[in-house]
Amino acid sequence: MPNPLHDQSERRDAIRQLLLKGSARTQQLLVDALLDQGHVATQSSVSRDLRELGAVKTANGYELPAEDDSGEQQMAEVATLLRNIRPAGPNLLVIQTAVGAAQRVALALDRASWPEMVGNIGGDDTVFVATESSLAQKQLIARIERSARL
Repeated sequence: MPNPLHDQSERRDAIRQLLLKGSARTQQLLVDALLDQGHVATQSSVSRDLRELGAVKTANGYELPAEDDSGEQQMAEVATLLRNIRPAGPNLLVIQTAVGAAQRVALALDRASWPEMVGNIGGDDTVFVATESSLAQKQLIARIERSARL
């Protein structure tokens, strides 16, 4: 009898290898490649796996974050993707990014694990960041600007 957790782990390992090879422009291409390797995969399972692996969609397809990057280093690396940072009320920041870069910026923020940030949501070119207070919001703006050298 198949073990779903074992299958999922093997599928995620296969996805990781495909991403490292750079052969993952779309989720459907990943599904097809996984099926060719004998893995059970659907678009929804691949989508969940990509999210769990921390993969982000870039202009070149899906990519894994570098495992040894700190949040500070990742923020410095995404600095060129930032377009604007502005407060939206006392507990929300709106970060505008280059088109298609918001999820990569959101992931860098998550990995930074800064205490001022409660959480974030990344769309296509905008990241919403929740903070606990207006003071935390100001501190987070300063920290992002410092890390990104804005």
